[in-house]
Amino acid sequence: MRKVAVNPQEINERLYPIKTVHTPLASGAEFTGEHIRQFYEQGFLAIENMLSDAEIQSAVQAISDIIGDPDTGAQVEFVKPRSELAPGEEMELAVRKVHNFVDVEPRLRVLAGHSGILAIIEQLLGEASKLAQDMALLKPPHGGGEKPWHQDMAYGPLAFDKPVIGVWIALDEAGIDNGCMHVIPRSHMIGATPHYAVRDWQICDTNVPVDRDAAVPLKPGGILFFHGLTYHGTPYNFSDKRRRALQFHYAPESAVKLRPQEYKRIFTNEMTKAEC
Repeated sequence: MRKVAVNPQEINERLYPIKTVHTPLASGAEFTGEHIRQFYEQGFLAIENMLSDAEIQSAVQAISDIIGDPDTGAQVEFVKPRSELAPGEEMELAVRKVHNFVDVEPRLRVLAGHSGILAIIEQLLGEASKLAQDMALLKPPHGGGEKPWHQDMAYGPLAFDKPVIGVWIALDEAGIDNGCMHVIPRSHMIGATPHYAVRDWQICDTNVPVDRDAAVPLKPGGILFFHGLTYHGTPYNFSDKRRRALQFHYAPESAVKLRPQEYKRIFTNEMTKAEC
């Protein structure tokens, strides 16, 4: 990763300018065939009230239990060594990401197979789906980090020959002030975009049309469904509130992984040697 001097406040202001605020559907009951067309026109779809309070609390507790158990079997990414952290809140607030948990945590495995979520996914895909990735993305208060603009299919595990769909589930209220998702509507139509190792594996800042930024605030239990080539990112969280989210990715059952050379051709600068 190339070391770049950053001013977090300046990044939020310059790269996440909130040109529009998207209004989600009120519930999954409002989803119709018309929304399939809208999804492929815009590259995303947001729906509130997809999970119950009990499902949200079960997921939050499951993530907490994983973080507290060094032998869980799931992968936990800390911002500092676990040995330096006190159990409980201090440890939880030092975690950026938890992943590879569906095989070891039944409470989260149930959500990955949630009937209401899969019903929408398979209508959007037009065929049966397969789970391609599972993770929890945790943004603590008072400076929780940015996830720069990117396309999910530019990450190796999601580099398929057919579009994947991301499912981003708010476990806390995800607002404009604490790091909700931002998307660039219709950016999936640009196609695969080269990514660079700058602050993260990301699209070059100058190549993101941030004048089209749409913020997607969600209540707990709300979901953002998004196309695997849609430009999206989340700003720093300077508020005093946590922002925890689950994220699953689903691929069409018939999809196959891109060969390494094809991945390099479309998602990296290896062929052109262009710089960010």
